[in-house]
Amino acid sequence: MLFASHSFLIFLLVTAIAFYCFIPAKHRINSLIFASIVFYAWWSVSHLTLLLGSITFNYIVGLIIASKKQKTGWLTFGIIINLLLLAIFKYTDFVISSISKLPTFDLEPIGIILPLAISFFTFQQIAYLVDVARGQVNSHGFRDYVLFVSFFPQLIAGPIVHHREMMPQFSKDHQPSETTLNVTVGLTLFAFGLFKKIVLADQFGVYADQLFEAVSFGYQPSAAEAWSGSLAYGLQIYFDFSGYSDMAIGIARIFGIRLPMNFFSPYKAKSISDFWRRWHITLSRFLKDYLYIPLGGNQRGTPRRYLNLIITMLLGGLWHGAGWTFVIWGGLHGLYLIINHGWIALTARGQVLAPLSIVGRLIGPGLTFLAVLVAWVFFRADSLADAWLVLSAMAGAHEQLLKEHSLSMFKDAEMLIWLAVGLAIVWFMPNSLQIMRRYRPAIGSGTVISAHGSSLGSLWKDGPSITWRPTAGWAVLSGLIAGAAVLGISKVSPFLYFQF
Repeated sequence: MLFASHSFLIFLLVTAIAFYCFIPAKHRINSLIFASIVFYAWWSVSHLTLLLGSITFNYIVGLIIASKKQKTGWLTFGIIINLLLLAIFKYTDFVISSISKLPTFDLEPIGIILPLAISFFTFQQIAYLVDVARGQVNSHGFRDYVLFVSFFPQLIAGPIVHHREMMPQFSKDHQPSETTLNVTVGLTLFAFGLFKKIVLADQFGVYADQLFEAVSFGYQPSAAEAWSGSLAYGLQIYFDFSGYSDMAIGIARIFGIRLPMNFFSPYKAKSISDFWRRWHITLSRFLKDYLYIPLGGNQRGTPRRYLNLIITMLLGGLWHGAGWTFVIWGGLHGLYLIINHGWIALTARGQVLAPLSIVGRLIGPGLTFLAVLVAWVFFRADSLADAWLVLSAMAGAHEQLLKEHSLSMFKDAEMLIWLAVGLAIVWFMPNSLQIMRRYRPAIGSGTVISAHGSSLGSLWKDGPSITWRPTAGWAVLSGLIAGAAVLGISKVSPFLYFQF
């Protein structure tokens, strides 16, 4: 069930009314579990068995780990089973198709259907098992664990939540005044997110799809087409994921639960490290805590630190999708991070090279955005050949060709206006969490969330000061935003992260 659909709007309305008007307080956790099961089963009843089986398996393994003095064996067993499940469903066809390209091999992909959310609930439960082994999990029942994993606002595409963030909230009672505020804040954030998805992301997707679909059929774009289409995709995935993040946080807040923030104006980043403190924040946290640091982090010398960064980002890329384009995307970001850290180390060496840091601060935001945009080409392209065709066009390689035909949308001034508006929003406007900051819309404003040892505390000051309050004026504005978005729902439009 897609957030940006009429069926989900009805589902959310019915669930919220039942939650507050008909369900006794002591049974509200059960009602959220039931709603989450219906939400997931709406897509596939058969894969619901997989989700519930995974939840039961990991809860039992967690109990065993907690009861043992020697925890390593059971922890290893639990992690292997989780990764094996993920590998079978997500990477079997990728491996087969890669092998089939070698000489003497002629294999056909099996065509396995990827269960929704498997990447997210697998990582979330691996983190849980590791924390149990570390002695960081307090006692809790099976019911709370089921909701922790299956809670529908964050089940499909994150954020990847921690048990210590979520479980204490399940037993919290809210006063009527808190309920009113929670519903108001939640609905406002949901409206913001729905608008970003329907009105902005889907519009930019039209332009991006025209470029990349044409390239997949062998079309050689001009530099202007390649840059415009790539920029359109950069804005599409920005507003798509920003919109989803707002909607997830807003839906959870309607029920009195605060999720960790997962998106914080990443195109305002001053460096690639800063970008990863702002983009998919909970994934960065997971990769840092459960991969980068266990590999040794930055504690084993500079060469090992750089190797750890590359490994972390390559696996992060592969997590996003079973394809070589995603591996290259992750590898590029690993290389970007190495260059970033090398530059910091270089400019820290005495007064002679220190002025270079001033140059870095001046060109850092633009260079970071350009690097991210180049990497997005691999993320979006259907193949490495398609990605190279777009990048070579961006470099001007095809300008010598005399074109009899061109992509129609890229001759339209309307597209340039949309691109200008999109860039103005992402670069100069405050984000939703900043606008709602007075009411603490999400967890994590001061959380260290990347492998690079910094926090988001100071970032809350970015952008002009616009503060939401529960007033009639804001209610009217939010209603207009929501109305424009709802009227724009006309076709099935899944979030981009639903495919991961």
